[in-house]
Formats: sequence, structure tokens, C-alpha cells
Amino acid sequence: MGPHPAVAAIRLAVRRVLHDLLTEHHRAPVAVPHALSHESPPLVLVACSGGADSMALASALAFESPKLGIRAGGITVDHGLQPGSEARAAEVVQRLRELGLDPVDSVAVTVGRTGGPEAAARDARYAALDTVAERHGAAAVLLGHTRDDQAETVLLGLARGSGIRSLSGMAAVSGAGGRYRRPFLELDRQTARKACMVQSLPVWDDPHNADPAYTRSRLRHEGLPALEKALGKGVVEALARTARLSRDDADALDSWASQAEATVRDAAGLLECAKLYALPPAVRRRVLRRAAIEAGAPAGSLFARHIEEIDRLITGWRGQGAINLPGKVVARRQGGRLVIRQG
Repeated sequence: MGPHPAVAAIRLAVRRVLHDLLTEHHRAPVAVPHALSHESPPLVLVACSGGADSMALASALAFESPKLGIRAGGITVDHGLQPGSEARAAEVVQRLRELGLDPVDSVAVTVGRTGGPEAAARDARYAALDTVAERHGAAAVLLGHTRDDQAETVLLGLARGSGIRSLSGMAAVSGAGGRYRRPFLELDRQTARKACMVQSLPVWDDPHNADPAYTRSRLRHEGLPALEKALGKGVVEALARTARLSRDDADALDSWASQAEATVRDAAGLLECAKLYALPPAVRRRVLRRAAIEAGAPAGSLFARHIEEIDRLITGWRGQGAINLPGKVVARRQGGRLVIRQG
């Protein structure tokens, strides 16, 4: 008799990602003789909060990795936002070790205030994951985001009016060199929780996930249920499908913009306004965004309204002054050219 369907589903999702990583590992160029190449098996880490999604992910990684000759470890991040967080992090470390994962690290971080509490906690968390992954030379870090998380991300992007890239949600592969992998984007949250239950895995429910002070929590407990009540079941699946389609479109437009950028610069490398004007708006705004980031504007602080203001220097030119952007970057129109630079 095989494993419970929920357990089988999470294991299959992880197995597919591990196969992809092995393929990439064996294709990677090495600077050692062929006989020694890929001698050390790759290390894959799981980011685990102790919640149902990440515990299900950790259990599947622990089960699948030995069969494929992959080393498996774990990381838990203590955000220090709740009383007893240090003790809970220690409990997660113990659970991961009991699953057979090694190495297992616990990292305490200080959460700032930039961008709001949720964004600040996310930034601190990813910085910690990057540091641990680099220290251990990990091939990848697995994240437990589910289809439900994807649906919430799409709705949050829609509410911000951030454009098609925001509607594309979370990528299955992201980060520098494809470090972050999300095996569960096609699985719902209930499958992960069921897998934990049938395996008798203890899980911790973060009270922040039920706190209405947080936008995502309100969306999860009020917004999505209201949408399902009004529109019927299947809203989560439809939003996740929207993310996949939007990502394909956004990738295509990004590629187009990358090719178009070289055609709208003069011999000195400055952007020519007349040539920019001739581009489709979706392509032109991507070119402008890339130029602003290259000039030093932080990507995370560069919003749609900033790009729209720069775009008006091209499409609604009436002699207006310079546009101030994040990162002390300034965009101005001079002699038919668009100049974007710091200072």
C-alpha cells in the first residue's frame, strides 16, 4: 500500500525539483579534471518556519534526497517579533534534525521598518537565507509557498495596480542563479497540512497569519472567502493560472524591451525620445524602468507611478522639470534625449 495521496503529492513535487537540480548540477562547468567533476553531491536546504507548508516540504525533502544522492539540510529564521520566538526556532531545529536533515541552522534577524512590517520581515528573512546558503555552498533553498499563497500574491499585486509583472506572482525558480525553488506552487495549502497530519508531524501556526493587522492575513481570512462566496469555488486555481499566464507575457515583454533598448540609444548611449515614443507603451516603460535601475534606483522602491512620470517626459512633453526617483536618481529631458543619472 502506497503513501497517503497528500504525502505522495508533496513527495512528487519535491522529487521533480530535485531531478531538475541534479540535471543542472551535472551540466554546470567545472574547473577540475573530469574524473573529479561533481564528486561532491549537491546540498539542498529547506527554509522552515515550523508551519504546515514548510514542515511538509522538509519531510518530503528528507524522504526524497537520499534516494537521489543529494545532501539535505534546513534553515529556520527567528524574526524576533513574538515572545518565545527563540525557543520556537530551537524546536524547529530539533524537528528538522529528527527528520535526518544536516546541516540545520537557526538564524536570528533584526526586522527593520522599511516598506512596512511584512516587507521588512521578508527582506530580513531572504538576506538570512542568502547568507546561510552561501556559507554552506548550497545548490538551492526550497520554499514552501503553495497555490493559495500564489493566489494571495496575485490579488495583492492587483490591488497595488503594479502591472503584469506583479500579477505573475511568485516564480517557481527565482533568486541569484536560481537559488530559490518553490515545489508547492501547484499544490493547495490543505494538501500540505494533510500530509503533516497523516505523518504525525507537529506544526506551529504563526499567530501573525491570523492577525487582521496584516494585509495578507485579512486577504486570506476575509478577502478570498468573500470572493469564493461571490464567484464560486475555483477562485484560487483561477488566480494561480492567471499568475502563470501573466508570467509568460511579462517574460516575453521583458525580452522585447531588452532587444529594443539597444535600438533607442544614440552613439553616446543616451536614450532618444523620438525612438522611445515609437515603441509600444508596455515595451517603452520597461526600457525606462531598466534605465532607472541601472542608474541606481532601487528596484524595490521603484513603483509604477515613478515610471509613469518618466514616461510623460516622452509622451506628454511640455517643458516640465526633472523627475526625482528613489536612490537620488534624477530623470530629465535634454535636447531630445532622456538623461537618467544620480545627482
